[in-house]
Amino acid sequence: MIDLRDVTVTFPDADSVVCALDRVTFQASSRELVVLAGASGSGKSTLLNVVAGLQPFEAGTAHVAGTDLADADDAALALLRLVHVGVVFQENNLIREFDAAENVQLPLRARGWSAVEANSEATAMLATVGLAGLERRRPAQLSGGQRQRVGIARALVGGRSVLVADEPTGALDTTNSAAVFTLLRQLADSGVCVVVASHDTGAVAYADRVLHISDGALAAAAPAS
Repeated sequence: MIDLRDVTVTFPDADSVVCALDRVTFQASSRELVVLAGASGSGKSTLLNVVAGLQPFEAGTAHVAGTDLADADDAALALLRLVHVGVVFQENNLIREFDAAENVQLPLRARGWSAVEANSEATAMLATVGLAGLERRRPAQLSGGQRQRVGIARALVGGRSVLVADEPTGALDTTNSAAVFTLLRQLADSGVCVVVASHDTGAVAYADRVLHISDGALAAAAPAS
């Protein structure tokens, strides 16, 4: 699903250039949950943004869900996210005026699905993430953990096969964090390729692999303990 080889990303910083990713090679497959661990500023978010087609890179190759990211224009990258790659951030970015089902329907409506089809699919996806019966609640009527689940449902609705999540439990307590990682584990077991950047030490228990990143470079992969 994900195949990055020798990817390099740099950013200008005052009078110097910061290497955010330094010749990173990284692969991940369906049914796998990979956790990226590292200090703030180590390159975790940049790596996720490359996978999602949100961050250009200067060198290397990157293929995600069959798309060559180096050759893809903005329209192709937007289509990649709309159809194949879902993104979840620490802030769920839900539209507060929309209920849960309407938030989840958004990418489907953008793909041209009818209102009836989109509502049916959104309802099914919300049930998958444990929110059956809460479809008509607005974000303010949901707990932090429930809102994050809505964000995950929106990221996966319509059959997306890759999920990248950047600190998805950063604003949650221990109980809700465990619930979110349990859900991500279940989604990986169902066939989704899940890559999570997290400071949460509890994430390791749910991962197939933990990759440590420091100063933009990946250490050798290790199985989760």
